[in-house]
Amino acid sequence: MAAACAKPAKAPEGVLFKDDLAFLERHTKPVVLGDASGQALVAVSPDLQGRVMTSTAGGPDGLSFGWIGREAIASGVNNAHMNSFGGEDRFWLGPEGGQFSIFFKPGEPFDLDHWWTPAPVNEGAFDVAAVDKDRVLFRKVLGLLNYSGTRFDLAVDREVRLLGEAEVEALGVPVPDGVRMVAYASRNTVTNTGADAWARETGLLSVWILGMFNPSPETTIVIPFKPGPESELGPAVNDAYFGKVPADRLVVRESEGVLFFSGDGRYRSKIGISPRRARPFAGSYDAGSGALTVVHLTLPEGATDYVNSMWEIQKEPFAGDAVNSYNDGPAAPGAKPLGPFYELESSSPAAALAPGGSLTHVHTTVHFTGPEKDLDAIARKVFGVGVADIESALKKK
Repeated sequence: MAAACAKPAKAPEGVLFKDDLAFLERHTKPVVLGDASGQALVAVSPDLQGRVMTSTAGGPDGLSFGWIGREAIASGVNNAHMNSFGGEDRFWLGPEGGQFSIFFKPGEPFDLDHWWTPAPVNEGAFDVAAVDKDRVLFRKVLGLLNYSGTRFDLAVDREVRLLGEAEVEALGVPVPDGVRMVAYASRNTVTNTGADAWARETGLLSVWILGMFNPSPETTIVIPFKPGPESELGPAVNDAYFGKVPADRLVVRESEGVLFFSGDGRYRSKIGISPRRARPFAGSYDAGSGALTVVHLTLPEGATDYVNSMWEIQKEPFAGDAVNSYNDGPAAPGAKPLGPFYELESSSPAAALAPGGSLTHVHTTVHFTGPEKDLDAIARKVFGVGVADIESALKKK
């Protein structure tokens, strides 16, 4: 990787990897995955539901990429709505809203006061099945009840593994000689351990992976999508989750097949890309720290049934999104944000599993720092636009 040629990331005080790791070690027992150089490091927490908490491409003194919910972790208090522990890759299940929701109890209104993250993915540890210098394997057995009263019994097998250059390039992501890189993948398998098949009529589940990152006014989320007529492919983007996103926070270039979304952590908003439009990539560029993030997701050919997470009784419960991004901010004027943070998210197709059947979803995260010309080459290949274009796409406040 010729790391010696790379421009070191500018790491503000308090977000060095060693600082985040020291905090995690005071409150939990993290597992640190690393490469032979000692530069690519990934901190994973069995205690916090097997989350990837943070990573760095620059060793202990390098920039820490993950957003960590220090207040929630240090408090030791369980928040049944959502423990904002943070982390770059956490395992959740969908759908969030609708008649098949697993975040709302039967008959309750779809509002924040009645929104509850399923306890097995919100609190408690995941069991460690195996651990090595570059991988850790978790297992969790759980049961869930959806809004319609359907019971799900399942097992989750989750592997987090550090990736090398060749594996990243095999995904279609170039790795120029001048950059520093940290890359890892979570491989998430759910198995139906119950006696009944999971059916569309009574609700299905999906694997839902969410990555929380540090927001800044200079961070822009970039998501490529398939261009084409709305009559054939549907809308380019769903921006109706928490009210329409203002025009200065979301720019959609339909002819180019790319959108830009603010990752400043100042305005609560969410967008989604349907499986008909989605490409297997999403990412962000933080012009302040010079960090480019690329997320790659499993996107099975021809799969169109994705669970719908809109907070309403739905006409189309399987017309959901494959890729999502969330920008945190106050839910009401004067309210405290969850973080703030921003998220890059991916979902598997809806899992119509027979007893003993399983579904696997892989979510890969890659962070790059280095000369702008090298980051530009990566962005152009993956997103179809350069870093200067990403940086200038939104009108900065």
